[in-house]
Amino acid sequence: MWNLESRKEVLTSLPELEYDLVIIGGGITGAGILLDASARGLKAIVIEKEDFASGTSSRSTKLIHGGLRYLKNLEFRIVRETGQERAIAYNNAPHLVVPEKMVLPIQKGGSYGKFMTSVALYAYDWLAGVEKSERRKMLTKEKTLEVEPLLKPDILKGSGFYSEYRTDDARLTLEVIKTGIHRGGVALNYMEAEKLTYDSKGQASGVTCVDVLSNEKYHIYGKIIVNACGPWSDEIRTLDQSMNKKRLHLTKGVHIVIDREKLPLEHSVYFDVAGGRMIFAIPRGGITYLGTTDTNYTEKKENPAVYKADVEYLLAAANNMFPKAKLEIQDVQSSWAGLRPLIHEEGKSPSELSRKDEIFLSPKGMITIAGGKLTGYRVMAKKVLDIACKRLESPVKCTTDNIRINGYAEEGMLPEIEKALLDINITKNPYRAARLLHTYGSQTFSICKYYNEQRFGSLIEAEAHFCIHHEMTLTLLDFFVRRTGYMYFNISKVVKNLEIIGQVFANHYNWSAETLAKEIDSVQTEINNRSQFN
Repeated sequence: MWNLESRKEVLTSLPELEYDLVIIGGGITGAGILLDASARGLKAIVIEKEDFASGTSSRSTKLIHGGLRYLKNLEFRIVRETGQERAIAYNNAPHLVVPEKMVLPIQKGGSYGKFMTSVALYAYDWLAGVEKSERRKMLTKEKTLEVEPLLKPDILKGSGFYSEYRTDDARLTLEVIKTGIHRGGVALNYMEAEKLTYDSKGQASGVTCVDVLSNEKYHIYGKIIVNACGPWSDEIRTLDQSMNKKRLHLTKGVHIVIDREKLPLEHSVYFDVAGGRMIFAIPRGGITYLGTTDTNYTEKKENPAVYKADVEYLLAAANNMFPKAKLEIQDVQSSWAGLRPLIHEEGKSPSELSRKDEIFLSPKGMITIAGGKLTGYRVMAKKVLDIACKRLESPVKCTTDNIRINGYAEEGMLPEIEKALLDINITKNPYRAARLLHTYGSQTFSICKYYNEQRFGSLIEAEAHFCIHHEMTLTLLDFFVRRTGYMYFNISKVVKNLEIIGQVFANHYNWSAETLAKEIDSVQTEINNRSQFN
């Protein structure tokens, strides 16, 4: 069990322990560092001021991809590294990293002609080490329209057809953390770093934290402090008084969600828009989502807003490429905005900034890892641990390239999940079993068991029960946004089940009527933020 009770046990033991690593930041980078440290036999703890993956790690385009756009910028190292990491991520977590065929239309006046598209995709496959059977194919205009009929025919010259991988970024983060916990790691959400403390030699030796749930203060002792706070990394560097000329440059990426009946794509499409940017259109279950924008960002970092102008930009791009869809703003069911913590480079636009990661070593001993991509989380963690292990004189090497992620399940498990649902009299749905497989993996059977034993009225109640007991799910937003993704991909399900799930949480946590009302209000506010635009 990994829940509120186990959290209380950890808090009780904090004054008595010294960790090898104290990791600040519970996104995918912090999760990867926790797993790598735990796998190397180190005592590690990750703390997160909100919920795990509540920042950038639940707000990406949700792709494990090699980054074709980086080839255009001649960033060959990033393409090679992320391509290799993509294969590792798929091998270790096929339930969370799902193969996705991508269409790259060749357009009149587009970024690439047929020859350059063929060369670029060939280089992409070669650098990424794509298996021969999965390598790119070049399609004629006629064949492209057979593969994806909604594409605009009068600007189409053909396409490249190649392989990518789709994921659920928040679920991946959570399951990597759980894998680290199974190997001895510790993870605390809603634990905010307030200040760093130092030993007699002036080296960082601990973190004073505030428990957001109780407002109590705790001190966590650590031999090495790691800053993996994404967009908030510079704030921790400021606490450490180790800011230098290197700083973060934040950009905002917006995605919108459309009912799949309004945009019934057969495959994902990666296409040109005016200004030299590229947009993804990705079918996922009963919806299709579009993104992303790329604009400079200087506003509040928590829960960045999606503005009407962002939505109109994406709708215009989609209507230009898929004119039969005739999308309007009222067709947008949900949305999200995420921040990219890029390394600042003078004179470069948001789209030109590199997605490479970088490590900053403080004179006071703190290690900061910043920049990077979701796909490269494991390598970023390895870089941090290699430095940490050298300091700790621990010669153990990285093994995370061969560690299966919690919930591991291959696509062949889908019929078993379908049968398990039928066995508990759950009505067959074309997307339900696949959604459960690609959310919980093999843990789906535990959810079915809860449903059967507890006599819940709906499967979503069993999901909530599982998440409360096994996934440190402490608020309704934890559940609806990051554990299940319903807020993004099935917002009507949130509306329909809000009161029911609120009562499940209230009964378990003994919430007062006032607390329950606040929790429900927070979800309703989020629904409005995701579906209404100013």
